[in-house]
Amino acid sequence: MKHCLREGCRRANGPLALLIVWGYWCVLSVFPNGLVQAEQPTTTSVEVLWSPEKADGYRLERATAEVISRDGVSVLRIRPEAGADSATVRFHAPTKTWNLSSFRYVGIELSNPSAETLRIQWRARSKGKSLSRDYILEPGETVHLRLTLRRAVPEPLRDVFFGMRGFPELLDPEGGIDVSTLEEVVLSIRDFSPSSAVEVQKIFASGSFQTPPWWNGETSKLFPLIDEFGQYRHRDWPGKIHSVEELAEKIREEDRDLAAHPGPGDWDQFGGWKSGPHLEATGHFRVTKHEGKWWLVDPEGRLFWSHGMDCVRSTTATTPITDREHWFQLPPKDGPFGVFYGRASWAPHGYYQGKGTYQTFCFSGANLLRKYGPNWEKTFNERMHQRLRSWGINTIGNWSDPAIYGMRRTPYVVTLSSGARRIEGSTGYWGKFADPFDPNFDRGLLAAMQREADSSAKDPWCLGYFVDNELSWGDELSLAVATVRSPADQPAKKVFQERLRQKYGDIAKLNAVWGTNFSSWDDFLQKTDEVDQKKAREDLAAFYSEIAETYFRRCRDAVKKFAPDKLYLGCRFAWVNDRAIRAASLYCDVVSFNRYEVSVASLRLPEGIDKPVIIGEFHFGALDRGMFHTGLREAADQVDRAECYRRYVKSGLLHPHIVGTHWFQLMDQPTTGRGDGENYQIGFLDVCDTPYPEIIQAARDVASSMYTLRSASGR
Repeated sequence: MKHCLREGCRRANGPLALLIVWGYWCVLSVFPNGLVQAEQPTTTSVEVLWSPEKADGYRLERATAEVISRDGVSVLRIRPEAGADSATVRFHAPTKTWNLSSFRYVGIELSNPSAETLRIQWRARSKGKSLSRDYILEPGETVHLRLTLRRAVPEPLRDVFFGMRGFPELLDPEGGIDVSTLEEVVLSIRDFSPSSAVEVQKIFASGSFQTPPWWNGETSKLFPLIDEFGQYRHRDWPGKIHSVEELAEKIREEDRDLAAHPGPGDWDQFGGWKSGPHLEATGHFRVTKHEGKWWLVDPEGRLFWSHGMDCVRSTTATTPITDREHWFQLPPKDGPFGVFYGRASWAPHGYYQGKGTYQTFCFSGANLLRKYGPNWEKTFNERMHQRLRSWGINTIGNWSDPAIYGMRRTPYVVTLSSGARRIEGSTGYWGKFADPFDPNFDRGLLAAMQREADSSAKDPWCLGYFVDNELSWGDELSLAVATVRSPADQPAKKVFQERLRQKYGDIAKLNAVWGTNFSSWDDFLQKTDEVDQKKAREDLAAFYSEIAETYFRRCRDAVKKFAPDKLYLGCRFAWVNDRAIRAASLYCDVVSFNRYEVSVASLRLPEGIDKPVIIGEFHFGALDRGMFHTGLREAADQVDRAECYRRYVKSGLLHPHIVGTHWFQLMDQPTTGRGDGENYQIGFLDVCDTPYPEIIQAARDVASSMYTLRSASGR
């Protein structure tokens, strides 16, 4: 993996007044079924930083503005200039900077009086660094949009915390800013029409923040940092577990909730649309285009939209403990929890990268033993199917436990990998790109598919197969350029040499076009120098396409050899270009994207490509329940996160190509990070197996109306 809210009420009676001490705004969320949710008011301090009554305090870029009265309240109406591709308003402090050290958020109250959807970005800047948050502002919508004030790590703490992407108490070692010297907050507007406008009523700081006593580096009382349940010790929050007895009570609470919510009544056993059109039943999942929109079709012939969940497994919260044993309250190794100690070496990034094997502890497994007893694995696995149905989730997504999806009670996908030798000249966040011309490229994939031949390949509950994940496709020349930079024995380079020899014959003709000085075709193989990409563009682009097409063809052939009736779901694009997407469309049944955005409404396939699309990953996280990092897309709190979820999935349901969205992931990552340091608050469950009620209700809301919404859209 790796990525929005309606934080106020849609109001018919004008904006709410902001007070210095203010009852926290309600959050209303309306989905097409008419259900409404509201966060209970709490009390928090709010300081107004800017209001339209001030004649100055802002600077316009590619925009015009005027103060108007709406329902008796002054607002600043902003209009982008004609011909501009973006418009920006910079609000600055009256006395050089704002000191927001005592606040958690900087927010803006704004409205969209236009008839068009607008994409906005809300930023806070200090000393050359910025925090930012994107948002899709719907027509007629009014929001209180909050940005979490993530802090730069103070100098005395720089060596105290490690192995995590986010630190306690809003400290962010990668993206935090100095919130005591906030210079400006910035509103940017994109995707607008000539009639678009945005109205700003207030800019404010909210949510109290108290600096902990160890901020100056005095950490004698900081450790242990994490309690016996894997939770942050120094704060409390709703849902935090304090005893084994509370775990038992959580079972009873959830049992009542699951009994009251058995799942959507209009679903067949697979989660397809029971009362919808009845198409041909093939006994397997397939794709079809029905009334102008792509759909999956379940084995019984019912239209199916994949409302999915990744990482459905029990061992998510496994964290490295080497070099930081004093952080934790760990149980004895020679007792019943000894099985949750382990060793690992996976660390593509972060503190543990290159350090070899490290020791780990699995807090999620330990908590499940405490909660459910010696048969916790069986209990958890069975309970997960009941939970998923109750939550309105009809697909077990990538990275999940075969022991769970193999129970054949919820449709699922299977995760596979390709490749042996890498293109040595390539680079990538998760590693170098596999060489599809290597004779052994598909050996492991074929072996894996052979193991699936008598299980998932014949199982009606299996949708199909993802092969690989978030490969570094780069720009449309990158893999060919990487091939040129590779050694002489690189299989891809030998193929490229042969293609060029067939085209040019004489090496001198290639040199004339590329501006190179190869002495022979063998010299082309031996040299690893950079080439002029402008001069060689035509040949590089053509070979990039051949690399991509060969990759997808060999993956598809391996899948279909053993599972001809299953869907080949592609490679889960994260970084991609049109040339790679075109290659995927030739061979994938469904093209997949991991799309960490606030919406997928703007997702477009290259011109002329009409294929179904599935979203393999997305998420949102917040820092109000004891976790240290939001993940790739931020929400202000759990209510906000739930609304982000609704809006994202709804944008997928309204998109004619998208046949499903899969949330990453079931459980929060460990508070102190996994092997690469990710410690994101992105679960439907926390580390103690406690459900987050807000996002679960959001998933239920979506599921209750997703088929009627999908079928009605675009008619």
